[in-house]
Amino acid sequence: HGGGTDEYIAFKVKTTQPRRYLVRPNQGLIAPGSAETISILLVEKDKQVLLQSYERLGQSGLDHSKDKFLVQSCTVDKSFAAKKSGDQTELYDALTTMWNSLTSGGSTTPLHNKKLHVRHVVQESSAAASRAAPSSSAGAVPKLEKTSNSNVKDMTQDQLASEITNLRRKYDELVSFSVNLTAERDILSNTLEQTKRDYN
Repeated sequence: HGGGTDEYIAFKVKTTQPRRYLVRPNQGLIAPGSAETISILLVEKDKQVLLQSYERLGQSGLDHSKDKFLVQSCTVDKSFAAKKSGDQTELYDALTTMWNSLTSGGSTTPLHNKKLHVRHVVQESSAAASRAAPSSSAGAVPKLEKTSNSNVKDMTQDQLASEITNLRRKYDELVSFSVNLTAERDILSNTLEQTKRDYN
């Protein structure tokens, strides 16, 4: 972080649509002078709906999103920052506890909030791919085929380009499958927690 300080900064990313977006990591610690890359993925089901809207109406079909993200941050003391080099599960649990305390008013630590509004944009390659390939169901496991010519040295330029396209498609299918599994896990976890609270 470029905050001109030698303190660690804790961050948390929240969204108004937690079932639509997968945020990884959604919380963490940033060391002084370093940065963190956060990936935000749109789940496949919602991506297909947006692409269909885009095909019917163009960009104007996507310009009315009310989705938002909230990035919260605060500094942490050196003993808390030391957890970054330890067990990641412990760090995640400690961060969750800290954020619960901060947002419930149980702490005097200054909290910084930054709201980000979502604007969906379709790259033409995504729109073309959605027209060319029918969307797979959320529960379908992507197929991995053996490549016909596995020796890259013997491939022509066209064969290499085709192989790269196939690998990208397979990678996208695996990412989509992983995102859907993670979203389903999160939904089940939230349902379990709610059921536990209702039961108690």
